Amino acid sequence: MPDLWQTDRETKRLAAEPLASRMRPRTLDEFAGQRHFLGEGKLLRRMLEADQLTSVLFYGPPGTGKTTLAELIAGYTQRHFDRGNAAAVGVKDVRHVLDQARKRLEYDGRRTIFFLDEIHRFNRAQQDVLLGDVERGIVTLIGATTENPYFAVNNALVSRSQIFQFEPLNEDDIATLVRRAIADDERGYGKLDVTIDDDALAHWATVSDGDARRALAALEIAVLSESRESKPIRITLEVAEQSIQQKAIAYDRDGDAHHDAISAFIKSVRGSDPDAAVYWLARMLHAGEDPMFIARRIAILASEDIGNADPRGIAVAAACYEIVHRVGMPEARITLAQATTYLATAPKSNASYMAINAAMEDVKHQRTMPVPKHLRSGAYAGAKHLGHGTGYQYAHSGESGFVDQDYLGVDKSYYQPTDRGYEKRIREYLAYLDTLRGAGDGSAGEA
Repeated sequence: MPDLWQTDRETKRLAAEPLASRMRPRTLDEFAGQRHFLGEGKLLRRMLEADQLTSVLFYGPPGTGKTTLAELIAGYTQRHFDRGNAAAVGVKDVRHVLDQARKRLEYDGRRTIFFLDEIHRFNRAQQDVLLGDVERGIVTLIGATTENPYFAVNNALVSRSQIFQFEPLNEDDIATLVRRAIADDERGYGKLDVTIDDDALAHWATVSDGDARRALAALEIAVLSESRESKPIRITLEVAEQSIQQKAIAYDRDGDAHHDAISAFIKSVRGSDPDAAVYWLARMLHAGEDPMFIARRIAILASEDIGNADPRGIAVAAACYEIVHRVGMPEARITLAQATTYLATAPKSNASYMAINAAMEDVKHQRTMPVPKHLRSGAYAGAKHLGHGTGYQYAHSGESGFVDQDYLGVDKSYYQPTDRGYEKRIREYLAYLDTLRGAGDGSAGEA
């Protein structure tokens, strides 16, 4: 017998539901973003259209639609949908889901999607419970995680799943979702007279930082706070600013965001783009990155990427490291910015980096070269008797401070200076020394 009060209860429940929840897309075509794998002709879209969905892992920041897309996929494929959060369910719960999925398949022929949010919170043993039924197709797993699945998820589970990386929504996507919520009569504010200024919409699109929930939550606050009086609602920039918190950058000092940001910083300095380098520096500092970590990376890149093209670079980096250590934040940001912009605009050379790498490879894999006798020390007992140091020519005895002498024992060239910055002068000087070799420059005095 129908429950006479069911409609009333549903109405009250929906009234309490946040706007972001009410505005979840109902079809794949309404879903915003992730065109790189869900657009026409892309992998996930092809899998769905061919009804060949395998287990998948959704990886990306909050607010990008991982849970929503899982629900849409279940509806699109007409599969039973079970969901759980790895922080709240245990092995017993998972086994129950798997048992029911098996019965559903055997008795009704209906397949099951098991959406497991925060799958990285399962330990390896808990993840192993899923392996057998995932591999046999008893259940289609959709795991969602904000952590890199290659580190956080069991390798065996990763190998049985397609991985789709979610990107933050772009500003156009956010703006589209806000406009859709304003216009929607059923779930949004279409029944109210709501308008939004372009600069207000642009502010939300920027500050929400790709998180649709933040933008829709801001719209909800703005509308509810402005609708106390019966009149048209206009969302100005001032209202928009007061309806959303300043963005908090998603940044894990042990996670992918940490590695990606420092990688972008180093590559920007190497690429001689001071503006990009300073931006990535600011992003790391704003997110709470250890300034000493950044200073250490600056010291490394001063040798790796600038080298002798500007020998002052390493002195700047050394001074930066010392000052940041002694001063600390927030003033250290200025020193870090100075070192960053100096190195970004300095001429570049990785010749020293390439030289030591090549020499290390030879030391590791080639025959160990003995020290030539004339270069060996003659200071210890018996050294003179063994001929150590005999025949060594003192470089300063030559007119040019150079003598033609073998210092390695084999003909190898590791250091190849560029023709950029100061290294151009080094290259020219080495070429000059080549003209002196075999010309009899220098004397045979021993030291």
